[in-house]
Amino acid sequence: MKRMFAMSILIAGGVVFLSFSSQAAIYLGQRVRATTPLEQIDHSDWNHLLQKYVNQDGMVNYRAWHASASDRQALSTYLSHLSTGSVNSKASTDAKLAFWINAYNAVTIAGILREYPTTSIRNHTPRVFGYNIWKDLQLYVDGQPRSLNHIEHEILRKLNEPRIHFAIVCASISCPRLLNEAYTADRIQQQLDDNARDFFSRRQNFQHSDGQFQLSAILDWFGSDFGPTQAQRLKSIAVWLPTERAQQLADSGGVQVSYLDYNWKLNEQR
Repeated sequence: MKRMFAMSILIAGGVVFLSFSSQAAIYLGQRVRATTPLEQIDHSDWNHLLQKYVNQDGMVNYRAWHASASDRQALSTYLSHLSTGSVNSKASTDAKLAFWINAYNAVTIAGILREYPTTSIRNHTPRVFGYNIWKDLQLYVDGQPRSLNHIEHEILRKLNEPRIHFAIVCASISCPRLLNEAYTADRIQQQLDDNARDFFSRRQNFQHSDGQFQLSAILDWFGSDFGPTQAQRLKSIAVWLPTERAQQLADSGGVQVSYLDYNWKLNEQR
C-alpha cells in the first residue's frame, strides 16, 4: 500500500505548530479510459443490493451484507461498472445526478463494509493522521480516482441541485435515508423530492414551534447551497416541510433558526 505523508506549518501568536497527516489511498473500481456515456450506465445491480439490504427508513443490514461474499463482490462489480462511465460524454443533468449520487452512496457503503464491524463513520475520519474514508477511499471513474469529498464538493454541488444533500449519505443516523432503490435519470426528480420530504418528516432533522425552527446541521454546513440569506434558504425548503403551518412560517422567513445535534452512529438495522 502506498502511503504519503505531508507536513503543514501553522504560526499563531508567534508559536509554530507542526501538523502531520498521511494518505493511505484505497482504490475502488478499475483504472480504464471510459467510453460509456453516463446515460447508458446500468444501475440495476446497485438497485438489487439496495432492495436486499436497505429498509424503507434507509437502515442497512451491514452484518448480512458483510457476511455475503457474493454480494460484496456484486458491489465491487458495480463499482467497476461505474468506472467505465465517460465523464466527458454529453449527458443530461439528470443522468449526471443519478450517476454521481449512486456512486457516492455505493462508495460509502463499500467503505463501511471494508471496516465492519464499526459503530460510526467518524471512527474512520481522523482530523490529523491516518486513513480518512472521505479523502482516501477513491473510485476510479474514466481513469481518474475520485474521493467522496471530490464527488460531493467538486462534482455534485457544482450541479446546483441542493436536494443532493437529502440523497447522499454518510452512513449515519442523522444522514438522509439511504433510498432503497437506485437513482435513475428518468425518475430522479421525483426521487429527490420524495427524499427531501422524508428528510424533513423526521424529528432528528426538523422540529418546529411558532417562531422557532430546529434544523439538521446539514442546513448549517451547506446553507449557501439553498440561498445566500437565511430567509431565502427557508423559502427554498418550505415546499418539503411536513405541515402547512411550517411551510407558511418558512415562506414568511419570520422564524429563529437553530441546529440539531448530529447523530453519527451507524445507520445499521437492529
